[in-house]
Amino acid sequence: MPEAETPEATPSSMTELKVPAQTEFIGLARRVATSLGGLLGFNLEKIDEISIAVTQACGSVIQDAAEAWGPGATLRLSFSPTEDSLLVDIEAIAPTSREALRQVPHQPPVRDRQRAAMEMQRALEMEMIRLFVDDFRHQVDAGRRQIRYRMVKYLVS
Repeated sequence: MPEAETPEATPSSMTELKVPAQTEFIGLARRVATSLGGLLGFNLEKIDEISIAVTQACGSVIQDAAEAWGPGATLRLSFSPTEDSLLVDIEAIAPTSREALRQVPHQPPVRDRQRAAMEMQRALEMEMIRLFVDDFRHQVDAGRRQIRYRMVKYLVS
């Protein structure tokens, strides 16, 4: 089955949020996503789906960033409305990047025993995200210092 083309948003309509890559900030990201969904005319069911997908994706990106770079990464969420959808990009910014927020890291290092459990949980989270959005793509390239999740929820499914 060929991949559907992802709609492109105009830069002037984009909303961006940068927060520390810590689980305490997932609620803020979720609230921004649901507010924008409401402003765009999504019904309550679709807003809930966006909320769940953003929550899961943020958690996964935070885990990926912690494994790749340790504590201190930044999440950048870009919300782009198109004619008939809301496009959400979630990226992790390495702590050493000039774009990263300056913060005091507090997450403990990941232990080897926890790694297998975290990988299984991440696979489940990816499937949950796919259930609630119409298009989902993720890219993790620790060597190039890139972690990115892209989700699209169409106004009409």
